[in-house]
Amino acid sequence: MFDRIYYLRAVLGVIGGVMAGLIITPGTDQGTTIGIVILIGLFFYLLSYGLSRKIGRSVQRTQRKKLATNGIFPFIFLLLMFMIFVYTGLNQGLAG
Repeated sequence: MFDRIYYLRAVLGVIGGVMAGLIITPGTDQGTTIGIVILIGLFFYLLSYGLSRKIGRSVQRTQRKKLATNGIFPFIFLLLMFMIFVYTGLNQGLAG
């Protein structure tokens, strides 16, 4: 069950990264860009947390903390990596 939550967070990190890469455009203020990425990441993490609570209904009380923390590092790194890939792929010829 925890492996399903791990992969769920990884997939949602990829989806969030692609969306962030599509939303951010060249010339966007740096503070606005950081805010957009944080809001998208927070939205998808909260979505994954809600889904993980539904998946882990039968988990014992001692392991409920794992529902919130399992797969958080792949989520963050995949979100950032795919945001950079998509942004760079779409806007590589526009800088300069």
